[in-house]
Amino acid sequence: MDKKMQDFLENVRLRTPGEDEFHQAVQEFVESIWDFYIQNPQYQKAAILERMTEPERSLIFRVPWVDDSGKVHVNRGYRVQFNSAIGPYKGGIRFHSNVNLSTLKFLGFEQTFKNSLTSLPMGGGKGGADFNPRGKSDMEIMRFCQSYMAEMFRHIGPDTDIPAGDIGVGQREVGYMFGMYKKLTNEFTGVLTGKGREYGGSLIRPEATGYGVIYFINEILARHNDSISGKTVAISGFGNVAWGTAKKASELGAKVVTISGPDGYVYDPDGISGEKVDFMLQLRASNMDTVKPFAEKFGVQYFPGKKPWEQKVDIAIPCAIQNELDLEDAKMLVANGCKLIAEASNMGLTTDATIYALKHIIFAPGKAVNAGGVSVSGLEMTQNSMRIGWTKEEVDAKLKQIMTNIHETCVKFGEEPDGEINYQKGANISGFVKVAEAMLAQGIV
Repeated sequence: MDKKMQDFLENVRLRTPGEDEFHQAVQEFVESIWDFYIQNPQYQKAAILERMTEPERSLIFRVPWVDDSGKVHVNRGYRVQFNSAIGPYKGGIRFHSNVNLSTLKFLGFEQTFKNSLTSLPMGGGKGGADFNPRGKSDMEIMRFCQSYMAEMFRHIGPDTDIPAGDIGVGQREVGYMFGMYKKLTNEFTGVLTGKGREYGGSLIRPEATGYGVIYFINEILARHNDSISGKTVAISGFGNVAWGTAKKASELGAKVVTISGPDGYVYDPDGISGEKVDFMLQLRASNMDTVKPFAEKFGVQYFPGKKPWEQKVDIAIPCAIQNELDLEDAKMLVANGCKLIAEASNMGLTTDATIYALKHIIFAPGKAVNAGGVSVSGLEMTQNSMRIGWTKEEVDAKLKQIMTNIHETCVKFGEEPDGEINYQKGANISGFVKVAEAMLAQGIV
């Protein structure tokens, strides 16, 4: 490792002790762009990387709420406003028991470059709370969302910071937060995305991330005169990302054979499509996060306590959470003939798994692959600003074009001397350049 790069990464670690997820994201990014960074001294002179790895603002606050029995609870809320060089902060809100500052800093850092890749004017941010919606009533979730927004409304706005949903935050939670924001500010603005269609939401937003995943994969395969049609696909999770991925993959002729939850995974050799995809949504709507009921309903194999990467497939798509696919999983996939791993979750592979995948098969990183969700969020912002609504076909066409453009820019910056494409390097350099140039133009702020 280059001594200057090693010193830079060590300084980040010393300044942010205990933030392992954030350190992992920074190291992955910096290692892949370092040669480009060194070749462009204007970025070093302005300390661009030092500034990029420090959030512009990190907010931490208490979120008190009352459950249905009258008991008072206190959770911790966050909003990390990472970088606004190319637009207002944009990134989701995550409600999950493992949410902490390190997780949200890594997500906000990644979001900055993901948003840059979309070519839409959006900066990077992320927020959430260590609140687990599972097992809570609608009224408890509403009271929590209202309490969270009672602090957040001071720090967000349609030209400042536009949050969206993420794990544990769907259309219901966005609606509760939007209602509280409107009450507190006496304004009806496009301050949140992922809203219901009735009050400013965009068509295909729930499935947009998954759709974008498949569009990007198809662009990769097209470079090899191939397509996703006829391929077998393993996915993890069964939330919105997995749902949209399974839906679009099956529409385009692929066979999705796995979904997973914290309890294990199911294997369906006939393919998960049609009513099976719809049932995934029904489970999520009832606050279920286990896949055993899916196996029981459709009579398919259930593997408790295991991950789906042991199955023989052409394409693997982690769709659940960070670091869900480790080195042993990557080795198993390659040994079983998998040709492509595409991260639909943010930093879905561990560092070791990423290094191994880059050496043996095609690997596509999350900041490019899963940019479809925030792209349609950006389109929702546009519709809100213009006071219009586009049809499903119009939004889908714009999404597909954005994912095609992201693939093209990854190819531009990621082409190796042998003609192969390093999608990790291509995505990171492309995302970096736009943000860095905007920061240079705006001075030392």
